[in-house]
Amino acid sequence: MVFPDTSFLCASYREQANSHRADAFLETFSGPLPVSTLLLLEFRQSVRLQTRLFARDRSKGFSEREGTAMLRALQADLSGGELEVVAPDWADVHRIAEDLSARHTTGHGHRLADLLHVATAIHLGAEAFLTLDANQQRIAEAEGMTVPV
Repeated sequence: MVFPDTSFLCASYREQANSHRADAFLETFSGPLPVSTLLLLEFRQSVRLQTRLFARDRSKGFSEREGTAMLRALQADLSGGELEVVAPDWADVHRIAEDLSARHTTGHGHRLADLLHVATAIHLGAEAFLTLDANQQRIAEAEGMTVPV
């Protein structure tokens, strides 16, 4: 089982410097990609924030048209079964995230959302964590998961 983070989803739904890595993985992956409601919330929030940034300063973020297209594509993949919403036990995910925080944050600095995505992957029994974020990769590998992208 694999579990993605927001950086992986963003690279899948918007052309970025590292999108080729996400695309290459998805070309070989079969079955629905599991996602949590937290992951979907963070992705959607990120898209909305980027469109706001662009509206205020065109050198930042991306257009509302592009953001809307990303959100529609995400919804189409949810409706079409390419993405599957999983329902973790959030109390257990929070327990795992607290443990990860205690063991990793002081040494490397991690955002709560990053810890929660890795904790969700651990809770679900994922063997691989899909991230393009070096900090999350560090935690996932320290916890015994591979990072194939």
